[in-house]
Amino acid sequence: MIRINEITDKVASYIKDPDLDLIQRAYVFSAQAHDGVVRRSGEPYISHPMNVAYLLADMQLDEASVAAGLLHDTVEDTDTTVDEIEDLFGSDVADIVDGVTKISRMEFESKAVQQAENIRKLILAMAEDIRVLMVKLADRLHNMRTLEFMKPVKQRLIAQETQDIYAPLANRLGLHRVKTELEDLCLRYLRPDVYAQLSDAVHEHRAAGEPYIDKVIDLINDMLKKNKIQGRVFGRTKHLHSIQVKMEQQGLTFDEIYDLIAFRVIVTSLKDCYAVLGLIHAAWRPVPGRFKDYISIPKANMYQSLHSTVMGPDGERIEIQIRTEEMHKIAEYGVAAHWQYKEVGKGTKKGKTTGRRDAERYTWLKQIMDWQRELSDPREFMSSLRLEMFQDEVYVFTPNGDIKELPDGATPVDFAYFIHSEVGDKCAGAKVNGRIVPLQYRLQNGDSVEIITDKNRVPSRDWLKFVKTAKARTRIKHYIRTVEKERAINLAKEMLEKEGRRVGINIQKAIKDGELIKLAGEFNCGSLDELLTQVGFSRFTPRKVIKRLYAVMHGETLDERKLKEKVVSEPAEEPIVASGVEIGKKPKADGLQISGVDNVLVRFASCCNPLPGEPIIGYITRGRGVTVHRIDCPNVVNFEDERLLQVSWEGVEEKPYPAKVKIKCLNKPGMLGRICTMLADMDVNIDSGNFESKVDGTSMLNFTVEVKGLDQLYAALAEVKKLKAVKEAIRVS
Repeated sequence: MIRINEITDKVASYIKDPDLDLIQRAYVFSAQAHDGVVRRSGEPYISHPMNVAYLLADMQLDEASVAAGLLHDTVEDTDTTVDEIEDLFGSDVADIVDGVTKISRMEFESKAVQQAENIRKLILAMAEDIRVLMVKLADRLHNMRTLEFMKPVKQRLIAQETQDIYAPLANRLGLHRVKTELEDLCLRYLRPDVYAQLSDAVHEHRAAGEPYIDKVIDLINDMLKKNKIQGRVFGRTKHLHSIQVKMEQQGLTFDEIYDLIAFRVIVTSLKDCYAVLGLIHAAWRPVPGRFKDYISIPKANMYQSLHSTVMGPDGERIEIQIRTEEMHKIAEYGVAAHWQYKEVGKGTKKGKTTGRRDAERYTWLKQIMDWQRELSDPREFMSSLRLEMFQDEVYVFTPNGDIKELPDGATPVDFAYFIHSEVGDKCAGAKVNGRIVPLQYRLQNGDSVEIITDKNRVPSRDWLKFVKTAKARTRIKHYIRTVEKERAINLAKEMLEKEGRRVGINIQKAIKDGELIKLAGEFNCGSLDELLTQVGFSRFTPRKVIKRLYAVMHGETLDERKLKEKVVSEPAEEPIVASGVEIGKKPKADGLQISGVDNVLVRFASCCNPLPGEPIIGYITRGRGVTVHRIDCPNVVNFEDERLLQVSWEGVEEKPYPAKVKIKCLNKPGMLGRICTMLADMDVNIDSGNFESKVDGTSMLNFTVEVKGLDQLYAALAEVKKLKAVKEAIRVS
């Protein structure tokens, strides 16, 4: 376990005359507050804040941040108050602790909403002081390192949140070490089959490639020495998550990844960066389209480096990154490498940074602050945040020559909304480099963009298929939601009128007389329009509303037998459909708990095949009831937020669920039979499949199997992978 003197020694190594007494007092207070409490691992609870504080010291943060790391759980998990922290340790430490503390004592309609509000509070707090996020990231990193002691379902939920929010936030702050470790840990728990596969393959590749790495390092060092350039060189294998992303995006196997090895050249000056680049390009042929100059145009997180992929010795494709020592420090530690907490501005507390100053340094944070104010629904905020965090950058120019940073894959519509919301709403066309282009054109680095507007133009739903920025998506959805709401209200009135006629209720008169508005509070709606909207979107059935309205108007419960007699006497009708959901059919819950919806059909999405134990989300689809997707399904980002539903597994039925798997093995006699027998022995049924023989002597088996849950699937794949002839056994997303 980390000891307090290790933390204080680390702080003393980079701060002159540090306030170690503050850290010592914080340690004593935290140890007393958590006395007698143990973690799931069996360790004393104090081991967690100690590790968090050490991580912060390793990032070379100030004393207040390290002290806050020691105290970050005291307000949430003990009787300690923020005021008490402020009295004992000062407002600086208290503000950080308060920003990190979850809103655990507030009540929300679901865990998803609670998570969203926690993230929203974190975003707001980090706008005031970026150290809040630094402490939270250190807290999350240590929790991920010890996640093995949690239950599998909890592991996947925490890992999914980390992958969606915290790893991208670490990337935005330039915390490369934190980001890569978080991503690899997420892969371990979300895709254990892929993690094990890649871990073994990378280990074998690294062992075989050590002589090659040493050879390249020696060659580059010789270049530096001959040209009298001071610098150091080291090589590394790319981390597992980046390899997995490349394999999935480009449809490659591990053996088809050629640039697994990356080399870094660290020099002393800016001019030496470009000098080394010239030497390397002279020695080895650069791969076309694989050069990026992040020195001239830094990333949003202040990252600077030259990237080039070349055909190195023996024809191997290698990536080389060239940067100065200062750039390297920022590349590894991001904001922590340069944030001057000791600089005290006029009217600013010691160690405190203002929201304005942070916003100036981080335009992405300012953008998040802007559109989060427009999003009242915390789930929509989370959806937009995930979208905003995952993007790489592309740099384009306005007609005046101003440079604008947009996410990779952004379109002229994204650019229009980036300039101004009104420009986006009225966008009718675009010119890129003087030529008219389609609105779905993907902007490239260096493009000059001019937007053509039309005062009669309105946002189109089709734009949602290609826009990349959260701001554009939010504005388009806002317009569509307004139109959809009007349609839903009209549809609800039609359905209520039809249902009301069966029991003798004139719905128009009930609305005029104020009878229907009485039900708004009962259905947790703030207004009559909201109640009608919910009926139109099929969150409440017309029959349920009419039954309650009958009771309000007549002072008695509706006799269902009378209703049935009326229904039988009426001619047969087509089923009433609200937003594509048939009303009155018996729902199929399949062991699911669905928030806010009753009496609807349920089915599982074939695009992602969710399994019991995975984080999931529901979507009201036209004509198909509620469709359940994995929360990380790529299609979810394009869904209308008002149709999303919170869904969780509850009392899962003992029934088979489909899953797609891919197995790569040597093309040997009997292999197909052995694999099929092994799956059958583990009670995994093969529903369908196909296989293809490759020229390299391997076969690719693609199966749709039936399993009872995620754990059974991964256990089966792990067993199949033990066969020596099997090279790969993974689930296909």
